Amino acid sequence: MRLLYSALSPFARKVRVLALEKGLAERIGLEPAAPYQDEVVRALNPLNKIPTLVTDGGEAVYDSAVICDYLDGLAEPRLIPASQPERHRALKLEAAADGLGDAALLVVRERMRPGGEHRQDVFDRQLKAIEAALDLFEGAGLSVERFAIGEIAVAAQLGYLDARKVVDWRTGRPVLAAWFEAVSKRGSMIASDPSAG
Repeated sequence: MRLLYSALSPFARKVRVLALEKGLAERIGLEPAAPYQDEVVRALNPLNKIPTLVTDGGEAVYDSAVICDYLDGLAEPRLIPASQPERHRALKLEAAADGLGDAALLVVRERMRPGGEHRQDVFDRQLKAIEAALDLFEGAGLSVERFAIGEIAVAAQLGYLDARKVVDWRTGRPVLAAWFEAVSKRGSMIASDPSAG
């Protein structure tokens, strides 16, 4: 399998962490690619976004949640719970984390605009979404021991907030900060840390 990715992408990191946790990483070749610009990605994914996984059979799988679901079906342990209410909780956490990631990417892109072209309404709207998701995670009872898809998605996005200095998310969130400190020591998080390589 091949994963077209960017080391800084929190969505690609989520896929990589899941693959590492499942012992599948050695079966996946990592191919750096530029989202929206790389014609190799466009030929595989009509949205021209990363991550994009190419299976051993040549099928392109895209959207990080779909890639994680595909990989989760290949080997044990299952990191997307099969039964309710655990499945609903995990997928809801993943969706909230992915939404936070979408908002964070918009903030980062808006900051890249020349000074006079910033749109404060974009900042305000996206920062409210980020803060609301962070508050949700503070009270979500995230597990250090059971590092399933919901926790993986949250950890990947918190790492991105740090890497891009999007917000100071630790202030007022001691439970979330302590949880992230603990899970950041997992081998999968260390191996996928963009600042480590």
